[in-house]
Amino acid sequence: MLIVAASPALADGSDEDRLLQVRDRHGTLLVSLPMPEGEGWCLEWNHSVEGFPVLDCYRNQQGRMVLERSHQPDFAAGLGHVPGRGRQVSDGEGGYWIEEIQEPVPGDRYLLRVGALRVDHRLIREGRTISLSELAAGQRVSIGLRPLPSP
Repeated sequence: MLIVAASPALADGSDEDRLLQVRDRHGTLLVSLPMPEGEGWCLEWNHSVEGFPVLDCYRNQQGRMVLERSHQPDFAAGLGHVPGRGRQVSDGEGGYWIEEIQEPVPGDRYLLRVGALRVDHRLIREGRTISLSELAAGQRVSIGLRPLPSP
């Protein structure tokens, strides 16, 4: 299990400050990261066919988990921009970002079947990378924002 101590930003305790948590199907805590209001993180993985990295980036917006943007380096199988859902812009390297998605995640969490190390699902936050595939390859996990515990 990887738990990171609360940052000074959480010490003030905004009502919208949360913890980003990853739990296995039994509810066991695998990862817990401070997620102050307005801060974000990305889930990155290697495309199962093409092998290039794909990113979905989220933000804690007023205590809600919101999909903010997505990066896709190609129009490979299963990828692409859906008209009316964000704005597609070039990344300048042959791929593209889908910006301004602003899609709240129902219940502030979702389930993910974590891929093998070849896929390497990983969380990226403030320059740190946590490999979910190293912790739970082949398992179903929930990824979500949770309120801070009461003092």
